[in-house]
Amino acid sequence: MGPVRLALLAVVALAAAGEAVYIPYNTSAGVVAGKLNVHVVPHTHDDVGWLKTVDQYYVGSNNSIQGACVQNVLDSLIPALLKDENRKFIYVEQAFFQRWWRNQNDMIKDTVKELISSGRLELINGGMCMHDEATVHYIDMIDQTTLGHKFIKEEFGQIPRIGWQIDPFGHSAVQAYLLGAEVGFDAFYFFRIDYQDRDTRKGTKELEVVWRGSKSFGSSADIFAGIFPQNYEPPPGDFYFEVDDDSPVVQDDPLLFDYNVEERVNGFVAAALAQANITRTNHIMFTMGTDFKYQYAESWFRNMDKLIHYVNKDGRINALYSTPSIYTDAKYAANEQWPLKTNDFFPYADNPNAYWTGYFTSRSALKRYVRMMSGYYLAARQLEFFKGKSKLGPTTDYLGDALALAQHHDAVTGTEKQHVANDYAKRLSIGYTRAQELVSTSLACLTELGSKPHCSSPTTKFSQCLLLNVTYCPPSEMDFSKGKSLVVLVYNSLGWKRQDVLRVPVFSDSIVVHDSEGREVESQLLPIASASLNIRDKHVKAYLGTSPGVTPKFWLAFPVSVPPLGFNTYFVSSMKKSASVSSKSTVYSSQGSEYSSLQVGQGNLKLQYNAAGAFSLYSDSKTLIEANFEQKYKYYIGQDGNGSDPQASGAYIFRPNGTVPIKTDSQVPLTVLRGPIVDEVHQQINSWIYQITRVYKGKDYVETEFIVGPIPTDDGNGKEVATEIVTNMATNKTFYTDSSGRDFIKRIRDYRSEWKIEVHQPIAGNYYPVNLGIYVEDGNKELSVLVDRSIGGSSINDGQIELMLHRRLLHDDGRGVAEALNETVCLGNQCEGLIIEGKYYLKIDPQGEGSRWRRTFGQEIYSPLLLAFSEQDGGNWANSHTPKFSAMDPTYSLPDNVALLTLQDLSALASVDLKRVFPDKKIGKIVETSLSANQERAAMEKKRLKWKVQGPPADEKVIRGGPVDPSKLVIELGPMEIRTFIVSFERSISGKQLL
Repeated sequence: MGPVRLALLAVVALAAAGEAVYIPYNTSAGVVAGKLNVHVVPHTHDDVGWLKTVDQYYVGSNNSIQGACVQNVLDSLIPALLKDENRKFIYVEQAFFQRWWRNQNDMIKDTVKELISSGRLELINGGMCMHDEATVHYIDMIDQTTLGHKFIKEEFGQIPRIGWQIDPFGHSAVQAYLLGAEVGFDAFYFFRIDYQDRDTRKGTKELEVVWRGSKSFGSSADIFAGIFPQNYEPPPGDFYFEVDDDSPVVQDDPLLFDYNVEERVNGFVAAALAQANITRTNHIMFTMGTDFKYQYAESWFRNMDKLIHYVNKDGRINALYSTPSIYTDAKYAANEQWPLKTNDFFPYADNPNAYWTGYFTSRSALKRYVRMMSGYYLAARQLEFFKGKSKLGPTTDYLGDALALAQHHDAVTGTEKQHVANDYAKRLSIGYTRAQELVSTSLACLTELGSKPHCSSPTTKFSQCLLLNVTYCPPSEMDFSKGKSLVVLVYNSLGWKRQDVLRVPVFSDSIVVHDSEGREVESQLLPIASASLNIRDKHVKAYLGTSPGVTPKFWLAFPVSVPPLGFNTYFVSSMKKSASVSSKSTVYSSQGSEYSSLQVGQGNLKLQYNAAGAFSLYSDSKTLIEANFEQKYKYYIGQDGNGSDPQASGAYIFRPNGTVPIKTDSQVPLTVLRGPIVDEVHQQINSWIYQITRVYKGKDYVETEFIVGPIPTDDGNGKEVATEIVTNMATNKTFYTDSSGRDFIKRIRDYRSEWKIEVHQPIAGNYYPVNLGIYVEDGNKELSVLVDRSIGGSSINDGQIELMLHRRLLHDDGRGVAEALNETVCLGNQCEGLIIEGKYYLKIDPQGEGSRWRRTFGQEIYSPLLLAFSEQDGGNWANSHTPKFSAMDPTYSLPDNVALLTLQDLSALASVDLKRVFPDKKIGKIVETSLSANQERAAMEKKRLKWKVQGPPADEKVIRGGPVDPSKLVIELGPMEIRTFIVSFERSISGKQLL
């Protein structure tokens, strides 16, 4: 230290003599061979909603909650970068950047374009938000990323090459291979992994790995993954330089008190050496920034300039302004062999009693709303394409933007403040309203005979029923006695023929249903349960501000058959009782000993109930499956944080403080409805849980509808409600959950494959995110459960599956939101806990035969049939409308494991014939691109870095589709493969992204 000290003293002497008051800081350092290189990466992490709404964060309003203004960040960043050509910065959230960009003048825009082109400002990750990885569906991840990448390519000609997921609460395999390698990323950086895992990796220098997230793609989808050693903030030693931060600035003016250059340099070097001791190669990264920092960017850069200057004069290490791209290239150039990581990083815990597994279920209603809108958005974009997009009319753009925001890691996760959750829901509602208008117009154009592409003013009026889940659908509740009939148009967004059962509420009991060819369709009337009507009355008034009118008496159920990428039309009308009308369900009420003889199901699948009125036996005569079975409810008492460890259960964290079984009131009889379409068993489990179990004719699965809430809290306890399915299957601690709706990953209770876990929370620590489903197997059969939204699930005991359905808690869990997860619905001045209505689907298959159902039916859950309603007053609909339509060749259907925009599990190559998918359009050009469509696939593959891994080469057989022959136009798809193409049609349509 002696020579360094003397050099500093010499500067002091010169300054005191008045000869050196200006210090030109040397920030030009690059990578230096043979030295420890500290890559100083300036960044800000800007949540697109959390404590404040996205717009409040942008403009800087509502600062009583949090002092944060993203507009200030971006406004102050540009002049700060211009002061020194060596300064660099990375920015992530395009929802904010686009808000700022559209308000800039041409001079600022030109300046920013130059900064981006020169690499001084780098847009990384590139999505509209930093999406969550546990509670999101992979289609939504792709969509929101594509929106951001499209903007970056169009405005700046740039292609992001780095993933930057620094704040999501655990990380999925799908993120690594699909939203990493398949979009062309060379590396992926993040922070939140289990604290025990992190400690282990520090000791073995395995915080940086090659992540192989897909068994199907193997090493072809490897990506370099860097885990930050502590957090995504500056290193230990107080290096925060916001104007109001407490860290000491670098004070290098010898004419002023508190000169501290040596102290600050020593602290920086000490932090660097400590990080180097747990990192491979001579390159480490310092993340200089955190949430909503750089609101006065010069304050940060001034101090970083000084640190780089004086640290490099000190000479022990080399510091340089850098970006994750520069850092990644330096790591690659080191020619190191890296440890291999497989599977994922769930669940995440940051201390022994703090497993972040509660958010898998938090705000279950919002999670369902996001999933519904996601499936609707997929269908609406197809119809927008068929009709032709108009700049003047309604579009799907607003819904796309709202859905993109909803994927944020403090949105669909349910970890935001209540007013922010309301904001996300409001945006989705506005987007749905606009998209609904587009859908109605598009369907009218397609149905009206003679309508041409780009039709704008069809005469047919269609309406839709978003509140059908609360038994509210004004079009179907019409009075049929006046000779009018209800037209039900059913659209199928999938590429294969669908056969399903529709249910709509009706008032009349004298109804007949006809198909598009005039044939009578068998139908069934089921009395609407009082539990459903209670929800209808309360929630319609809460949502719309007015009470619904006439109360419907029945659900009308009838089967439909719909062609791929097309629609079919059905007609509901009044019929005299003497004629053939919809069958009324036979209603039975069973109690006591009568239960033991109760069996439901008309086809191969039968359900048996025991003397206690509980589901006890599942049998399928087709597959010869027979399984003892029990389904029940329980709740976990939420820890209130008053014990020796103050950690409470909250929006993020699941920390149970005891389990309470929910016993069914034996005095309340089962209600059984039987009919030609469906058998139903209604059970009032307790005063706040109602359940309907359904077995449809011709279907080989069980549908369970649950109504949970309001969860009572008058005993002072928060509650986390779960249903469990119990069998005698010997599952050996093993179960499987999906990764973001795609690959299923093997889970073993109380075990982690890459590190030894010390179990402190045996329930919460074994919960995993479930987006598509969960299953167990015993060598002979497999039990699968599929869900209609993201929830938490596990197998806490062998042969058992449990799903957490709803949470209502009274304490905050101390992770920043500062608000208990206590959702309510208010009518006037009266508020009560939120009610959750939902469904899950259960099937038992012979061993190895359940995957096709999980994939195919899982896609149908995600993409439900879209219903549109109109009226017919006399006349013949077919004379003026097209009652049936398919965009595809009528003799062609996609394989049932292939869908537009998505591809589900395959066992071998599948093919899609584009000429038959679009028989009425001539394809002029087809170009394969990256997943997010911002670069040609061939160019991406050529430039993407190929990383070396430790150990022998993998024994793998990767099956991918080959190049597309432009004369044949047949696309091949390998197992789990998603391929994106830009297809240009001749004539007036060009450049449509189809897959």
